[in-house]
Amino acid sequence: MSFFAILFALLIEQVRPLARNNPIHAGLRVWARWVSRNFDTGKPHHGWVAWTLAVVVPSLAAVGVHWALMLLLGWPFAVLWSVAVLYVTLGFRQFSHHFTNIRDALDSGDEARARELLAQWQQVDASELPRSEIVRHVIEYSVLAAHRHVFGVLAWFSVLAAFGLGPAGAVLYRTSEFVSRYWKHRGSAANQPTSAALQSAAARAWAAIDWLPARITALAFAVVGSFEDAIDCWRNYAQRFPNDNDGVILAATSGAVNVRLGGEALKAAYVPDSSQGFRSGGVETMADTESTPGREAEVGHLRSIVGLVWRSVVLWMVLLALLTLARLLG
Repeated sequence: MSFFAILFALLIEQVRPLARNNPIHAGLRVWARWVSRNFDTGKPHHGWVAWTLAVVVPSLAAVGVHWALMLLLGWPFAVLWSVAVLYVTLGFRQFSHHFTNIRDALDSGDEARARELLAQWQQVDASELPRSEIVRHVIEYSVLAAHRHVFGVLAWFSVLAAFGLGPAGAVLYRTSEFVSRYWKHRGSAANQPTSAALQSAAARAWAAIDWLPARITALAFAVVGSFEDAIDCWRNYAQRFPNDNDGVILAATSGAVNVRLGGEALKAAYVPDSSQGFRSGGVETMADTESTPGREAEVGHLRSIVGLVWRSVVLWMVLLALLTLARLLG
């Protein structure tokens, strides 16, 4: 019943998006900080112990609740639990308002407002960006956010749900991404910073967990976009980005809509140990890269990105619907 759980979660999230300052994300920050404070000794094996507690334990808890509901109350309640978990972990509205506001500012010709909104979203210095660079960075951040908030969650949820593990995949994926980013952020904190060993363990685990979803997302973009160009960019230009998984997604996006991505990165403009500087739904600032081929980023490309993402969602839902139908008939 993965199809119905995802469908209802997406519909609910569109009608009533999760508030930015919600108790779920606040509780996750408290949990990650508690784990690092009590289990981070600076040794590599303790880093893996801390990561396991922070990520695997919540995933197992999600499975436990799913099985308990299935056994005690029946599958409809288990589906409702999956919908609730997906509502917290999956959704466009956790980041799409940033994209929409910047696009509207650019459409109205207010580039200063667009720079201000981009700086607020990613906590970076965007004061000197020309129009094309504003668009490029918005595309890059938005595509990666769509992957981490939607397609990556869909991939892991669907795979583990097929093995009877309920919403564990969604929790595993989002929690792994969160602790990797949060512990790196806390590494420069003045009060109880996380060790390099813990940051390394979290980063390596996140890279492994995101490896398959990143390539599924890139393939979906290729299917619903310009397939040959997307695959060509994926094969030849993904290595230009420092992060292997992000590079695959951005290169495929570049080819799918014929837009030049990569180049000079924006610099962080916040104090690392400030609690106001960390955004639970943001995307890590990217490093300088060599650009991919394609047209210079224009405002029209933002509409192309919206179409690319939504067509990919439809593709996902159609595939899940077909698999659900085959299972029901079989």
